[in-house]
Parts: sequence; C-alpha cells; structure tokens
Amino acid sequence: MMNEHGKSDRSVVPGKLPNKAEGPAAEAVEGRGRAKGNPGEGDALRTPGRAGALSALDRVREAAERDRKQRFTALLHHVYDVEHLRTAYHALKRDAAAGIDGETWEHYGEALEANLQDLAGRLTRGAYRAKPVRRVFIPKADGRLRPLGVPALEDKLVQRAVVGVLNAIYEVDFLGFSYGFRPGRSPHGALDALTVGITTKRVNWVLDADIRGFFDTLDHGWLVKFVEHRVADRRVVRLIQKWLNAGVLEDGQRTRSEVGTVQGGSISPLLANIYLHYVFDLWVQRWRTKQAHGDVVVVRFADDFVVGFEHREEAERFLTELRERFAKFGLTLHPDKTRLIEFGRFAAANRKARGDGKPETFNFLGFTHSCGKTRKGKFTVLRQTMRQRWQAKLKAVKAELRRRLHDPLSAVGDYLRSVVMGHVRYYGVPMNGSSIVAFRQAIGRLWKWALERRSQSHHLSWERMRRYIDRWLPPARICHPYPLVRFRATTQGKSRMR
Repeated sequence: MMNEHGKSDRSVVPGKLPNKAEGPAAEAVEGRGRAKGNPGEGDALRTPGRAGALSALDRVREAAERDRKQRFTALLHHVYDVEHLRTAYHALKRDAAAGIDGETWEHYGEALEANLQDLAGRLTRGAYRAKPVRRVFIPKADGRLRPLGVPALEDKLVQRAVVGVLNAIYEVDFLGFSYGFRPGRSPHGALDALTVGITTKRVNWVLDADIRGFFDTLDHGWLVKFVEHRVADRRVVRLIQKWLNAGVLEDGQRTRSEVGTVQGGSISPLLANIYLHYVFDLWVQRWRTKQAHGDVVVVRFADDFVVGFEHREEAERFLTELRERFAKFGLTLHPDKTRLIEFGRFAAANRKARGDGKPETFNFLGFTHSCGKTRKGKFTVLRQTMRQRWQAKLKAVKAELRRRLHDPLSAVGDYLRSVVMGHVRYYGVPMNGSSIVAFRQAIGRLWKWALERRSQSHHLSWERMRRYIDRWLPPARICHPYPLVRFRATTQGKSRMR
C-alpha cells in the first residue's frame, strides 16, 4: 500500500482489535479498520538532541490523538536514542537500592556516556537481556508485608525510557477518572475529584472496592494483547515481555510466572494502567453511559477505585456485572474489602429515620472518608488521616529514633523535620487540621522519650523540649485548598470524572 508520498506504508496491520469500540474492546474479535502509519517519522533529526527527541515524541502524541485506532510500528528508535536514555538515567532515584547486579546510580554514572552508548547498541541489535528482580518486603499499615521488586539499574533505565515513549500514546487514550501514576496527576487530584463528585452529583451509595492481589494476578497474555492495540513495533513488545518473563530472585531461587508484574519497576504502573484501562475503564464508561439511569461517579488510582451511585439497585447490578467482567480477565474483588455502603448528602437522615445509626465510612488513598457538615450546615465529605496509617508511621518513627539514640541532636532534628513536613504536605487537607496537629505533638513526645533515654538519670523538662520542637518541627498547617477550588482550577471546567 502506498502513502501520499509515494512510499510503501509498512504500518498496515489488519485484523487487530480496536482501542475503543462500541462494545468492550477486550472482547472484540473482528471489525478493525486498516491502521495507518507513523506520520512525520521522516522529519526526525538524524542526530537527535534533547529538543529533537522531545519534538519526535510530540509528533507521536499528535498522531495518537489524531487517530485513536492507529498502531505504531516504529517506536524503538525513540527508546535507544542516547539523549532519551540519558534523560531517563537522570530521572532515576539516586539513592535507590541496587538490583541483583549491585550496580548503583553513582557508579554507573562514572562512565555514563560509554555505558549509554553500549546500552543503546545492545538495544539496537536486540542483545539487551532483562535480569531477574531482587525481592524485598516492606511493612504495610495493617502489619502485613508488601513484596516489592528491585530491578537492575539498566532495566530501570530502559523501562523509564519505554514509559516516556508509551506515555506519548496512552496519555491520549486514558480516561479522565484514571489518576494513578500518570504525568501531571497525583493522589490529591483523585481525592479532589472524588469529593467533588460526591458533593455535586446525586450520590447516595458508594462502592469501595479492592482487587485481590492485582499486581500478582495480572495476566501476561491479556496484557500483551492490550499493548498491541496501539503498539505494532514487535521490538517494543518483546522488551515488555522480557521484563514480564525475567522472574524474581529470592533466597537464591529464581521463579517465573505467567501472571503478575513485579511492583517496584518503572514499567509496572503503566502496565497496570493499560490493563485496567481495557478491563475496567472503558467498560465502566460504557456501562454508566448505556445502562445507568442515575448519576455514576468513578475515580480510580492504580488498582484502587471508588464508584458512587444514585440508585442502590444500579449499584448492586454494577457490582454483580463487575465481578463477572473481572473474572474474564483473571481478576477478583476482595470479598472482605469490597463493600457497598450508604453514603451521601441524605445518608445520615435516611439512616436516622430507619434507626440504623451513622453512615459508614470508607478509606481511599490514606484518608478515611465520612459524611460531615460545614460550619454553615451544608453536607461535605470529611477526610481524616486513616488511623492505621497514623499509628504505623509513629511506630516506624519510634523504631528509627531508637536506632538513632546517640546521633547528634541536629541530625535527629533534621530527620524528624522531614517526617513531619512530609506528613503535613500529604495529610494537610481542609478539615483535617486536628489530626496533623496531633501527629506533630506525638512526634514531639516520641522525641522527648528518645532524648531521655540517652542517660538513665537524665530528665528533660517540657519547657526545654518545646524549644527543640519549635526549632526543628515545622508547624502543622493546612496546605491544600478546598477540593472544589483546586478541581475547577486544574480541569478548567472539563470534568476529570468523565
């Protein structure tokens, strides 16, 4: 097939599935039109610099937006571009733990240009090999351990480069209510969208859902099919398959699985978003457009999502159909963590009339959400720090203070300042002031406890301790605006719940 320039169009790949179809895209078998090529590829600079690489990705983004069904056949050259690899290297965390190769960011950077040239050559020749990830465990707020993977440094680097390229395509496709691990989006954006949706829409019921072991049960076969909806470059697909098949190294034993993606790699959040985009997002968008008669509000952050409904019968039907939908793609909802609760502006009055007590609460992104009222008596969503997160952080700080028992006062003060500052910056939302003040006070008590244990006979007066606290611990102030204010500013009138 010839294009408008008289050259062969190698990007035509018939018989593939659509990205967005009238029915669920993941279940379509026929009916895709012929794909188009990568327009503008010939305009790329022969020796692309930073500006050239950025303009090339801009052209990919424009092409993806212009044709939502286009499949991209030539993407790998964006990945192995040395300038793009250098940008990816500098985006990595400098103090991150090393993978099984023991390579650190600093050591790799001592011969950065030579290393990047060698890596680019291996990517070009197809000689790049993914290494197994090193398994580590970190404690969760509920006391359990969360498994994380630590990839080798070059695997992190290449994954970061691939994410940069694929984001140019998928940021066009992803829907507005998807917030997790996306450029320009944050947990507070999701929290704002949820609060605004519940307070401005007719929401009377909330589905608080949890996918059981999502990152451990994600099906590789389906994931590759979903990626191929947009990516026809087999070399990029093979890179993703290499990371999926690299396996995990734990206690000297290497294990592989046909399901799951290891948390900790740069590529995992994007793959999770791609999977849920086709399995959940497109499906729920179609469901609330075609089947719902009342308002439906959806907010998803990675594998954590909340759905609000106007009518209970629709919420129950949605939950039943969602379980069936997930089962087709190897996912299940956690039976103990998935609840349908009465929640909204009329929940308190309705439950009081029935003698059912106060409305139930639900947790989302570290906050406990409950039905509350403003000073003027209007309904609002009250967001307070989850008690489990609050207690888990204090427990971790106490253990760290015990380890730093004989460190200089200034060093411990710097550490505690960063703890309080990070806590306040995340949890300092309107109407949560008492919680962050209490957290700062609890940190001060723990610090006093640690200082008094430097010597068995030492007693530290509260007058002196308060001077330490005032000097080192930042004040607990609300640092986030009200949800509706920021939500309107960031969306500029265009809803991110749709």
